[in-house]
Amino acid sequence: MARQIFTEEHDAFRETVRTFLKKEVEPHYEQWERDGIVSRDAWLAAGRQGLLGLAVPEEYGGGGNADFRYSAVLAEEFTRAGAAGLAVGLHNDIIGPYLTSLATEEQKRRWLPGFCSGEIITAIAMTEPGAGSDLQGIRTTAEDRGDHWILNGSKTFISNGILADLVVVVAKTTPEGGAHGLSLLVVERGMEGFERGRNLDKIGQKAQDTAELFFNDVRVPKENLLGELNGAFIHLMTNLAQERMGIAVAGIAAAEHLLEITTQYVKEREAFGRPLAKLQHIRFEIAEMATECAVTRTFLDRCIVDHSAGQLDAVHASMAKWWATELQKRVADRCLQLHGGYGYMNEYRVAKAFTDGRIQTIYGGTTEIMKEIIGRSLLG
Repeated sequence: MARQIFTEEHDAFRETVRTFLKKEVEPHYEQWERDGIVSRDAWLAAGRQGLLGLAVPEEYGGGGNADFRYSAVLAEEFTRAGAAGLAVGLHNDIIGPYLTSLATEEQKRRWLPGFCSGEIITAIAMTEPGAGSDLQGIRTTAEDRGDHWILNGSKTFISNGILADLVVVVAKTTPEGGAHGLSLLVVERGMEGFERGRNLDKIGQKAQDTAELFFNDVRVPKENLLGELNGAFIHLMTNLAQERMGIAVAGIAAAEHLLEITTQYVKEREAFGRPLAKLQHIRFEIAEMATECAVTRTFLDRCIVDHSAGQLDAVHASMAKWWATELQKRVADRCLQLHGGYGYMNEYRVAKAFTDGRIQTIYGGTTEIMKEIIGRSLLG
């Protein structure tokens, strides 16, 4: 079924993204995987190409276009290229909205130009060793010292943790407030007491630097408070729908791409004297995955349109996130199986997709959390 949600402008942007990936990312990606981190030059190149800060107003160096369909194009093409390491979706769609919607005019002028040029790489630090989706479990504290905060605590599993120049930290500013006593503080590279731990050794997404962060009596100026004091819970809930949509878009794009390459593989690979595609079981497997992808794509495209119009609610974003990522996981497993022993070899794309994609049902809120959100909306 032909997709109907994109215009000629979106199609032209897709070609721009593909050209960028072919020139600036794909030739270097294997080296980045070995290094465990992407080059800062790639971020600068993305900035020059206009891929960063798509929704940031033009006066700060951004694209000035909040149409989420452009972000969807980015997510789809980066997924097809297997280039999760260059986390432009995290930068644009997760952290960007905090800066554009919550920052003061002074903060915008200080941070957004570099955000759009690639000179300032960003991260958000919410997860802690003992607190993931449960915000009430956050132990990182910020003590009010008049003209500044004293920040203490640690975070883990922080994407862009090594490269980040600007980290939005979720910290407890009112100890007795629980989840409603949290604030967002912006910690910048070079602040005394801000330390990075090891670049974590993951089973997939090897080029994506994921780190532990430590805050030891970090002096954070009062002008680095982002949004309302004790308002982090509302701020986080407001932006989670877009984060989950970005993950969902990548999920269906990955499933479709895996189906595409596996369909080609079974046409070419022979067993028992004929192509695998001639076996009924193989045809049924492909038919099932193709149908699941087509149905999911229809729902996701509707969600993309609704979100671009500001009409997507948290419940449908949660549905999209859990369904698309669980589909991605199932398709990756079945496609690897259809590749046989070759599917277990890193030189085959399906192997890398299998390990890179496994995190999709976990970060941004696990599948179980998504079901809880949906269930509560229906049952109270």
